[in-house]
Amino acid sequence: MAERMGSRALIDTVVDSDSFVSWDAPVPTDQLSADYRAALAKASERAGTDEAVITGRATIEGQSVALVVGEFAFLGGSIGRGTAARIVAAIRRATAERLPLIAATASGGTRMQEGTPAFVTMVDISAAIVAHKAAGLPYLVYLRHPTTGGVFASWGSLGHITIAEPGALVGFLGPVVYETVHGEPFPEGVQLAENLVDKGIIDAAVPVDQLAGIAARALRVLSANAEAYAHPTPAAVADVDAATWEVTPFSSSPEPSEEEIAEVWSSIELTRRADRPGVRELLRYAADDVIPLNGTGHGESDAGLLLALASFEGEGCVVVGQDRRYQVEQSMGPAALREARRGMRIASELGLPLVTVIDTPGADLSPRAEEGALAGEIARSLADMTSLAIPSVSVLLGQGTGGGALALLPARRVIAAEHGWLSPLPPEGASAILYRDTDHAALLATRQRVSAQHMAADGTVDHIVAESIPAHEDPEGFARAIGAAIAEQVRELGGEPSREGTPLAR
Repeated sequence: MAERMGSRALIDTVVDSDSFVSWDAPVPTDQLSADYRAALAKASERAGTDEAVITGRATIEGQSVALVVGEFAFLGGSIGRGTAARIVAAIRRATAERLPLIAATASGGTRMQEGTPAFVTMVDISAAIVAHKAAGLPYLVYLRHPTTGGVFASWGSLGHITIAEPGALVGFLGPVVYETVHGEPFPEGVQLAENLVDKGIIDAAVPVDQLAGIAARALRVLSANAEAYAHPTPAAVADVDAATWEVTPFSSSPEPSEEEIAEVWSSIELTRRADRPGVRELLRYAADDVIPLNGTGHGESDAGLLLALASFEGEGCVVVGQDRRYQVEQSMGPAALREARRGMRIASELGLPLVTVIDTPGADLSPRAEEGALAGEIARSLADMTSLAIPSVSVLLGQGTGGGALALLPARRVIAAEHGWLSPLPPEGASAILYRDTDHAALLATRQRVSAQHMAADGTVDHIVAESIPAHEDPEGFARAIGAAIAEQVRELGGEPSREGTPLAR
């Protein structure tokens, strides 16, 4: 594997001498717990940076660029809410100043200490990247050792040009999580940068000492006709004052009580029941009419994803739904997300509302999925959803595990069943990262604010559908309640002005 180069060393190696100007403001920590503040202070001392990213402006062979550079030595380069705020601010500033953007990632993904509130910020970062690209500005990505998890499955896979450090570990799945949960190591070589080049997932593997030359050449080509073909800077970016670029930093919650832990874990167990109604019961009991569609249109299909035209209380829509029952033996792979993106295109072309239904124990964590560009499909699904101009409603029906769930979340309205939940990893996986065991899963799920009630309080979920009777005891009543909520949200959105997607970390 490649040796790790720190963020400041990389900047010194790549940019013109004395050209880097930092854009970073301090990330507030006063609302964090004492233990978390101590961990951040220790990480800062070890890394020599105040956060897991450095951002700013510089020149490379005389060409002005904006930079977002990850620092793995700071808590594994993990992305918390404050980290995400810094990244979003830098991207929006680059867009407003019409600067090409280079992201040099090095991260294990979402910060486990913050959980779901940090996880959903991958949507905000991706939306900012989409706006930057929509303005006709270049976005180059350099994947460093290691880049895994939500970073690779969002803004790390959206570059116009994507190259990697030779020998770098690059993948959706973190090897430690896989080994702890499955009891065996992930196969060697699959997540190696050179393998991703061979599989057509990234463009090249380039040593750091050659990065400046490659970046300068690319920028000269990409900027050759920039003035003639420049898109206007999106008004949502151009008119934003710098002060509004900050996202409210994470605030630590009090240590959960045993009762709260039991409630959250009970919800997780209920959604894992084999007899819990899913998307097919929703359509059977609540839809007026259903016209099933099949596959990506390019020779692929995945039974874990259902695609259909449907109507709820007379409101026609395109439904993209994860079918959990088909994911027991074969987890949802990249073809499912390509099929989901077909549904998004159909909805956009016809001007129909899009309804996504989230219910997954997690995307396929296998060599086949890694080499099939699972991370890239998650990223492109996020990008597509955040740029939709049609009404869109996401339904968190049950399990919402990992990037496969996040890929269908960023709608203009988010509905959650009372026992629905969303987490960056299975709770057992989060326990594996922080404790190297699975015994702390229930505690971490509660700390990470994965439940529908937590997400409603945090502003991620707009409406909760009560389950006064557990869904498995009254499948029809549960489905009809969800269907009515979908119809209500679609009708409300139909009366709102059309606008592009809504970031979730409000």
